Amino acid sequence: MNIQLALDRLSREECFNLIKETEQSIDSIEVGTGVIKEYGMSIVREIKEAFPDKVLVADMKTCDAGKFEAKQAFEAGADITTVMAFSADKTIADTLEVAAKQGKRVMIDLLGITDSKRIGELEKLGVDLVSLHFGKDMQLDGEMHLDLFNLVENNSTFEVAVAGGINIESLPDILEKSPNTIIVGSAITKAEDSTGMAKEMKGMINKYENNY
Repeated sequence: MNIQLALDRLSREECFNLIKETEQSIDSIEVGTGVIKEYGMSIVREIKEAFPDKVLVADMKTCDAGKFEAKQAFEAGADITTVMAFSADKTIADTLEVAAKQGKRVMIDLLGITDSKRIGELEKLGVDLVSLHFGKDMQLDGEMHLDLFNLVENNSTFEVAVAGGINIESLPDILEKSPNTIIVGSAITKAEDSTGMAKEMKGMINKYENNY
């Protein structure tokens, strides 16, 4: 299982400092939607140039103009761009086409999806990477509901990432679900010791996998 560091609601300087502090423990870097809106594609480009060996995710949250936004993200250096699952099939198909031509990937964000029918439709479109997403506003009402995993439990073809307020206390329950990627934001970025927290969470993942 991989750790993806999510950078959001942060300044440019904070983003770079946090990556430097945690790069030994993280596998991929996610440039959050808020950061992209603040700094544009330039920050995606700069992060990729500074950390070329890390998988870079541009959290574009595309819901329309899929071909254009996918090209934007990939040309800036992103390895993966995100598209909302409620987008039109054409939007999703277009981003997948652009990604295939460039040897990149598309992560479909399942935020707001509750009907398993949509999961089947996504599979038919050729989707192979999804994100189970417990949104920031939803987190205000409590911790992540693990029944989110019900959406993908019967679909072994998907590579699954999971995001939504995951911290050192909730991580053990997430590990039991065996997602491919665990996306962690404020638990690391807001920690007093970001280096130590990232190392501790990565260590917990490694211990779980070694004992599994």
